[in-house]
Amino acid sequence: MAGVEVKIMQNPPPKNPPKSSFATQFCLRILAAVASLSAALVMITDKQTVILYGIQMDAKYSYSSAFTFFVIANLVSCAFSVVSLFAAGILVRNCSGPNKKYFFLFLHDLVMTTLVMAASAAATAIGFVGKFGNTHVGWIAICDDFGRFCDRIIISVHLSYLAFLLYLLLTVISANKSRAIPG
Repeated sequence: MAGVEVKIMQNPPPKNPPKSSFATQFCLRILAAVASLSAALVMITDKQTVILYGIQMDAKYSYSSAFTFFVIANLVSCAFSVVSLFAAGILVRNCSGPNKKYFFLFLHDLVMTTLVMAASAAATAIGFVGKFGNTHVGWIAICDDFGRFCDRIIISVHLSYLAFLLYLLLTVISANKSRAIPG
């Protein structure tokens, strides 16, 4: 036990967080918000009309509840990330303990990571069915007929997975900073 105390005394936790740490968090939060917003905007503006067998058919994101959830989840994560930029600045400057200030950011980042991951997974599943169909239940692939629509969905889902990775990185950083230092 005495060895732990000696190590803590030799390497005390920093009183003020380094500015580079806050700058990293700030940049990652902006990138995650931009990726989420971009994913949502690409999906919202994605629509295509084709004529099949003399019938005009439309493809829109709003026709699928999974794509609607995808858009809403990405917009929510973008909005909360923008709010967390201000909260991060306030928490880092005003909270008393070195751990408490990052715990709230950790919870935020964890929820945003989970939300974006769920939205990305739902859109991926529906996109997979749209691309390849499912012969067991009689669902046909539509991407052969709605190629541009499907290509933009792929771009949107990739942007959302990028946001997921950025939120995951933020979660790891804030979890590391919020862990308790004995002593």
